[in-house]
Amino acid sequence: MPTSHKSIPTATKTVAYDIAEQLRSPEEMAAYLDAWLTEAPDDITGIARALGDIARAKGMAQVAKEAGLSRESLYKALSEHGNPSFATVLKVTKALGVQLHAGVA
Repeated sequence: MPTSHKSIPTATKTVAYDIAEQLRSPEEMAAYLDAWLTEAPDDITGIARALGDIARAKGMAQVAKEAGLSRESLYKALSEHGNPSFATVLKVTKALGVQLHAGVA
């Protein structure tokens, strides 16, 4: 007489996704920032967070040094609750090697 085996469900393991791990080249970094600027131009928090993602991909300490900022202040400015000044944004974009572009709305 055959016996039936019930499979015991196992818990699914999830891994946190970090976009910074996917941003490997300057072109990918620029495309990621451009997507934020194009798709969500009013989402200041999202754009700052995108800059933070790119900075983490490049190396936060290196970006902070090149931008003339402390690593802690850079983390804070580009965090979910950060509110970087435009001067900070310009310093960071220069340190990241990306440019902001203007176009007709």
